[in-house]
Amino acid sequence: MDWDWQNAADSIPLLLKGLLVTVELTVLGSVVAYVLGLVLALLRRARIPVLSQVVYLFIELVRSTPLLIQVFVVFYLLWPAMGIQPSAFLTGVIALGIHYATYTSEVYRAGIDAVPKGQWEAATALSLPRGRVWTGIILPQAVPRVLPALGNYMISMFKETPLLLAIGVLDVLNQAKQQGAETFRVIEPYTLAGVLFLLISYPASILVRRLERRVGKL
Repeated sequence: MDWDWQNAADSIPLLLKGLLVTVELTVLGSVVAYVLGLVLALLRRARIPVLSQVVYLFIELVRSTPLLIQVFVVFYLLWPAMGIQPSAFLTGVIALGIHYATYTSEVYRAGIDAVPKGQWEAATALSLPRGRVWTGIILPQAVPRVLPALGNYMISMFKETPLLLAIGVLDVLNQAKQQGAETFRVIEPYTLAGVLFLLISYPASILVRRLERRVGKL
């Protein structure tokens, strides 16, 4: 099939519009994942009876089921049961954030466990308030260690946004699909969508690798 430059040119505005949606979903979903993941990690670390077990079961449940199923459950079951119906975009942000929060929680937990035991003992000896121990000693050491892993999950989230077509979110790949359906030519929009993904994910991967090397020297 010959390359149609006119169709390619016509696809670019739609693809850039979809790319903006993809980036917004990734950034906002990552914020939810990072914050909620830290909360889940701290709840598990607290070892509160019943609550810690519930958090563990929730993490395992989410990690053991496909993201697409979770998107359907939130959009078509959870929201109607609560009597609300947020936009597909907001649903996508929440679903992505919750899904990846279960992974980032394990990353945070590993970072916390990597803090030398002597730091905990010193904080106990000084009788520091528990909140001060976490915010002033433990987390400042744990979080920098896990930044590369958190960056990798952001890249993974970026590449999984096309799943949100199931609830009507038109990201860059789904804009390409729509353009192909209208023109009956898919090679140009799909190729350009792949190039746009590459232009963002590859530099991001390089940045994460550099961050890994820097953290490894700490």
